[in-house]
Parts: sequence; structure tokens; C-alpha cells
Amino acid sequence: MKITYLGHASLHIEFSETSIIVDPFISGNPLAAHIDINNLQADYILVTHAHQDHILDVEAIAKNTGATIVSNYEIAMHYGAKDFNVFAMNHGGTYTTETFSAKYVNAIHTSSFPDGSYGGQPGGFVLTANGKSIYIAGDTALTYDMKLIPMQTKLDVAILPIGDTFTMGVEDAIIASDFVECGRVLGYHYDSFPPIAIDKEAAKIRFKEKAKSLVLLDIGKSLNV
Repeated sequence: MKITYLGHASLHIEFSETSIIVDPFISGNPLAAHIDINNLQADYILVTHAHQDHILDVEAIAKNTGATIVSNYEIAMHYGAKDFNVFAMNHGGTYTTETFSAKYVNAIHTSSFPDGSYGGQPGGFVLTANGKSIYIAGDTALTYDMKLIPMQTKLDVAILPIGDTFTMGVEDAIIASDFVECGRVLGYHYDSFPPIAIDKEAAKIRFKEKAKSLVLLDIGKSLNV
């Protein structure tokens, strides 16, 4: 899998001629001004929850690409009512295609659309393809539910929020990496606006002190799994 960081909590994941966008918040992020959403390819868009900083560009990308939007029931119905291709699921369920599977797992957060309407319960995804598995935590606090993931799946990378304030911060993310039994962490949901700005070098040092690896990608750069 090739994972490209698109800023904030947005990812572009490519494998086996399959292209997935996760939580696209790009056009509204000044730090990602060099990313043109009209050039992004997507067969699927995975949405963890309904907050604006995770769905801003869903409709534009889905319209450009014809991608199927995969999310919880409420979010899928929201976009289905607008005639987008959708797949509705809920916690514990798995969306399976010929090239990948995506299990929707628990997250502790809130979820509402920008107009205040209900966005269902938030979640994350355990994505498996080509014999590799990654955990996309979404926006979440540290939760014991994370301990369930390695009971079924050996992770190659855990993608965890580290910006604090609205999600867990660095110290809790270190514990989360213990819970999911994965010492290779790709950090996201940080630096996009002042309340979630972090000291990136200090964060890397803290992970290293715990014999773990924290990868912080520049926007537009990629990690191969």
C-alpha cells in the first residue's frame, strides 16, 4: 500500500489499481493549498465521521470520480439522498471488495454535519489489502476497544491522531500503539489550526523513547507499507 498524506486527517491510499481517499478536508486547509482535489483519483471514499474537517471535499471528489462513499448508516444515507454511490455500514461490520476489506471499528468522539444534523456515531477503519493491514483511527480518544484489533488483525501501520484538544495527544497515542500492538505509527490530525499544533520533533523523541517509530509526513508525501 502507498499512503499519501493530504493534510489534517486526509489520506490517499493506493494498491492493486485501487484508489481510496479517507476523510477529505483539503480545499479548506491552507497547509494543503498545493493539493488540487480535481486531480485526485478515487474508487472509494472512506468517511470516519461527519465533522466538516473530514467531509468538506467528499461531494466534489465523489462527483469528479464516481467513487463509492463508505461510512456509517447516517452518513451514507445523507449522501445517498444526493444520488451519490454509497455503502452503509455500522460498527463491527466489514465492507469487502475483490481487492480490500474495511472494518468499521469504534471511536470515541462526536459526529454531526456542518448544519448540526446527526452524523451517526464516529468510527475508524481497519483496512486490509495485499496481505497488509492498517488501522485508520479517525478522531478518537484513547479507548480500550483498541485492544480488540490485534486479537483479529496484525497491523503493519497504525494511523493515529496526535494533536490533542479534540482527539488524543502524543502520550495517549503511545499507549494506543501498545493497545493495537503496532510500534509503527503515522501521525495525523495535528498542526492544521492552533489548538492542535504540536512540537513535531518532541513527539518523535517521545515515541523513540518508547522504542516506537512516529512518522510525520509532509503534505503530499507518501509512506509505503
